[in-house]
Amino acid sequence: MDKQCISAEHIGETGFSYTLSLINGKYKMIILYTLMKFKVVRFNEMKKYIGSISYKTLSITLKELEADLLVHREEYPQIPPKVEYSLTERGKSLMPILDEMCEWGKKNRISDVR
Repeated sequence: MDKQCISAEHIGETGFSYTLSLINGKYKMIILYTLMKFKVVRFNEMKKYIGSISYKTLSITLKELEADLLVHREEYPQIPPKVEYSLTERGKSLMPILDEMCEWGKKNRISDVR
């Protein structure tokens, strides 16, 4: 069995690094969690649910998630405009990871551990 040498490895070339690049950001995982929980969400509903996020940050973050093919944006041609967000199949494939993080959080809350 070959032993790996850390000096020969590059974290940026790992699957871990790629996955982290997609979900890294203050609100990305919260947005993905919101879409996992509620399936289809309108922009203002998401803003109210998250609360602490600005409209600009929410808009930019949703555009990034859409560009990474994790979120689908559906715009309806009506007045006033209606836009809904949902997870793509690629986004849904991340949900087992989010589920596990939720379970870990439930089991390992500091108040519950002590």
